Amino acid sequence: MRRPGLLAGALLCALALTLSGCGGGSGTAAPAGGAKPAADRVEPLAATPVPHLPVTVKSADGKQVEVRSVDRIVPLTGSLSELVFTLGLGKRVVARDITATFEQAAKLPVVTRAHDVSAESVLSLKPTLVLADTTTGPAEAVDQIRAAGIPLVVVEPAKSLTDVGRRIGTVAAALGVPGAGAELKSRTDQRVSAVRATAPKDRDRPRVAFLYLRGSASVYLLGGADSGAASLIEAAGGVDAGKESGLAKDFTAITSEALAKAAPDAILVMSKGLESVGGIDGLLKVPGVAETPAGLDRRVVSVDDGVLLNYGPRTDQVLKSLVDQLYAEKK
Repeated sequence: MRRPGLLAGALLCALALTLSGCGGGSGTAAPAGGAKPAADRVEPLAATPVPHLPVTVKSADGKQVEVRSVDRIVPLTGSLSELVFTLGLGKRVVARDITATFEQAAKLPVVTRAHDVSAESVLSLKPTLVLADTTTGPAEAVDQIRAAGIPLVVVEPAKSLTDVGRRIGTVAAALGVPGAGAELKSRTDQRVSAVRATAPKDRDRPRVAFLYLRGSASVYLLGGADSGAASLIEAAGGVDAGKESGLAKDFTAITSEALAKAAPDAILVMSKGLESVGGIDGLLKVPGVAETPAGLDRRVVSVDDGVLLNYGPRTDQVLKSLVDQLYAEKK
């Protein structure tokens, strides 16, 4: 079954497709000030693991799935592609979702576009394993792939830092490389912990509002407790302004009243979302933004769409970008 709480995320990704989408493609963290982003690459483990198969794993939709071969892998989201490549099995991936734009995957054929899976395209590549998440759809396409006898493992998305290890472990188990999964979990945890330690602790915690923007579609949303951004904001030493103001769900439409109540000291946005409204000057024209402390100070933190909410092997880079930008004027 699909998780109802993630339907909003699926809708947002669909709206974002014209602007490269969300959920696991690009791997750069782009400062709002226009600094050149780092190379969009993932960093595989040093040693290529040898899969131990067959394995039987429990899919997030309740099915028991037997995996006998990982010779031809098709991950149906960019974040899942990133995990497979980082675990060291990238050479076995035969196709990608449009959001998997990091350098090592960029030349693979595109068979899905975010939440619009083409079962025919997937099956034409004769995969031995398909990886999906709970927002992958349409359901008919997922059912068609399974009906063809292809092992398909559904993975729960990560929505906070505490989910990163679980997601890595799930994918590693499905690939028959649990040892590599443990190594990657350890590496990721160490790197995230190192960045968290750099967040200032000797000053007031800034209130940060996560805004989801798609100007071309007239989508302007304020993130709440379930937006997925709270964990990052808190790890960077901040307070999620939407969550703190009482917004319990994932997103709500931006209004002057909602922003006034949130009273953010800084605004967190996805880089392409910021571009879609015309940069910081355009953002300040969104009702209510200019009147916030963040708007008055033009204090905007911008992170690349593809990695901001991925919660995966590159989350330490996202967190570092957030810390660096959030406290740039204070250092």
